[in-house]
Amino acid sequence: MTPHRDPFPHYPGTDRLTAEGRSELPDSAFGIPGKRAFPMPDAEHVRDAESRFHLASDEDKPELARRILAKAQEFGVNVQSPNVLEWANK
Repeated sequence: MTPHRDPFPHYPGTDRLTAEGRSELPDSAFGIPGKRAFPMPDAEHVRDAESRFHLASDEDKPELARRILAKAQEFGVNVQSPNVLEWANK
């Protein structure tokens, strides 16, 4: 049996992407693609983006909120943050 290879390298024992793993992600995997900020290649990173949403600038929040919701749907994540839900409608 072939061992499972993570498609995007992480630091051992963590959910943190390595620099190599992050650079391999397509722009579409980011909450703010133009800045390659808030990577969301999997459900865990969608949850992380939701929890760090407050760190985004107000200018970036509408796009980030919509992308969090889209990625959440893709990975089966239930977004509960009222801030994300509110900004997604702006």
